[in-house]
Amino acid sequence: MVFDSLRDRMGGKDNLSPMQIAHNTLFTAKEKIDLLHQLKADVTSANANGHDVGFGADEIDAAIAEVREGVENDVGRDTVFKGDF
Repeated sequence: MVFDSLRDRMGGKDNLSPMQIAHNTLFTAKEKIDLLHQLKADVTSANANGHDVGFGADEIDAAIAEVREGVENDVGRDTVFKGDF
């Protein structure tokens, strides 16, 4: 699951949220979008199996929208092209 990898990369369990991924400066916009899509798949699966992960797909969608808005406003322009995601 993408959770374990992200927790390690973002400093531990308590630091994992969709918006923290969206605002993390270590990832390009493309990487953020990819991670958020993977996270959404994992959350959807976990919820279907009765597990609560602390946030839902709607929060992930909001984080994805924020990353895309940042790209549209030239945030991260040097690391990703608008057509990459």
